[in-house]
Amino acid sequence: MLGVTHVIAHRGASRLARENTIEAFQLAVSVGADGVELDVRRTADGVLVVHHDAVVNDGRVIAQTPWQELPAHIPTLGDALDACDGLWVNIEIKNDEREPDFDPDDRAAAEVLATLAERTPGRWLLSAFRLRTIDRCRLVDPTVPTAWLTLELDERIVETAHEHGYTAVHPWSPMVTADAVKRCHQAGLLVNTWTCNDPGHARALAAAGVDGIITDVPDVMVAALRSAEA
Repeated sequence: MLGVTHVIAHRGASRLARENTIEAFQLAVSVGADGVELDVRRTADGVLVVHHDAVVNDGRVIAQTPWQELPAHIPTLGDALDACDGLWVNIEIKNDEREPDFDPDDRAAAEVLATLAERTPGRWLLSAFRLRTIDRCRLVDPTVPTAWLTLELDERIVETAHEHGYTAVHPWSPMVTADAVKRCHQAGLLVNTWTCNDPGHARALAAAGVDGIITDVPDVMVAALRSAEA
């Protein structure tokens, strides 16, 4: 029998509805996902919204656009968290030096934590690819769990995540091995991997001991992993 591996809906149930929308988050709840992963950016007027890309479909930069001028399907972070009621939520803070909304001061990180401070604790995990962004989260509120998004899962990543006091690492799923997961667990780190949509691969990842699988098809993954546990 496999250990329990959480199913994390990538941008909500993003194959059943438009990603990062209220409908996608509500569907993630209804299909039995354990958690949701979503992306956060900051508008020109300082509103935290949920959207993967720095720009909307017409080319406007979110950071240069007031919230009320954005397309109606883009929710605020608060509304998105409400839609994920009952699930734990992995909030990826977008702040890439190569994108037009890059903020070296990481204001979004501090504002995300201010939003979470008004809500019941225990359901949140903050992640980013940028180390300084995660470290900013740790500085503002070290009680909120954090995770480092990576492509690889080598010893350097494990050591760095451990030294910085992170809760988890989030490596790309093809790079995950049972030995690497074991090293993470020995260092006190959880492993949530992205983005796996193949049931057979998901069962192999669960057998390797990963703690969570981020997926576009949470309904498929719930069925695959629960049948493997039976």
